Amino acid sequence: MNLETYIIRLTHNAAAIANLVQGVPAEQERWRPSASDWSILEVVNHLYDEEREDFRQRLDLLLHQPQADWPLIDPAGWVTSRQYSQRELPASLENFLQEREKSLEWLRDLSQPDWESGRMAPWGSKMRAGDMLAAWLAHDFLHIRQLNELQYAYWARAADPYQVGYAGDW
Repeated sequence: MNLETYIIRLTHNAAAIANLVQGVPAEQERWRPSASDWSILEVVNHLYDEEREDFRQRLDLLLHQPQADWPLIDPAGWVTSRQYSQRELPASLENFLQEREKSLEWLRDLSQPDWESGRMAPWGSKMRAGDMLAAWLAHDFLHIRQLNELQYAYWARAADPYQVGYAGDW
């Protein structure tokens, strides 16, 4: 596992996330395609909380204290309990970007990390430090895809009565 490659990709992903959400109209920030979907604002705040309370923290534990208990998290529940939809998008994005920068600095300071260091995860399989770093990057891509889907759905709806079909199949 090449740490520098992951640092570069996590850096670029933060920029991609920022580019996908900066400058969206105010009415789009909280828009959801359905009641069960998240809005752009909720996705950004989820990324912020995951950055500081999940991936970096758990990777640190796997590398330096593999047998320590993981703090409990509730990413899906935080959307409502932490009132993500009541926040402001520019500040939320800035929070995420600042937290990502802290993560990148922390990753750059790692000296010869043991990617095999790990523990049994609560779901019953071994979780290694390398698995956590790989999952962190994959998590970014899942939410970049989600942000793209939100953008597409919003703008396809906003174009009505015009159709977006000529663009190709989604």
